[in-house]
Amino acid sequence: MRYWLMKSEPSVFTIEDLEKSPQQTVKWIPTKGIRNYQARNFMRDDMSLGDLAFFYQSNCDTPGIVGIMKISKLAYPDPLQFIEGHKYFDPKSSMDKPRWLNVDVTLVKKIPLIELKQLREFAELESMLILRKGNRLSITPVLEDEWEFINNQIN
Repeated sequence: MRYWLMKSEPSVFTIEDLEKSPQQTVKWIPTKGIRNYQARNFMRDDMSLGDLAFFYQSNCDTPGIVGIMKISKLAYPDPLQFIEGHKYFDPKSSMDKPRWLNVDVTLVKKIPLIELKQLREFAELESMLILRKGNRLSITPVLEDEWEFINNQIN
């Protein structure tokens, strides 16, 4: 099993939106699409069914972790890349060779916000990718010891 941190902006998709979704499951494109090759490669090459992920709200007044999700469907083509005229249309992408993917996630539980500034206070998390200056990836791996440490803070 692997662990992940997956970002969404509250102005686009929230933990409450996931909570209200049918079977509390959604395509993880949160209406914007993933358009970063490294994030795509994580979904395509490294994610497995049942992997767990922190739902992280970003680009807001109080960024931080607000929930836990599991990967419930492996990577498949993001349909937005095929819609001509759509913001995320990609003319270089084809059904045989899609460039952009997404996975499905299912809510495990909503948690009280763990703010980014709180995460920065723990020496145990100093190597966590989300805490590195300039990190803008929407999906990052989380080490098992980081996952366990954060979960111990929740409980």
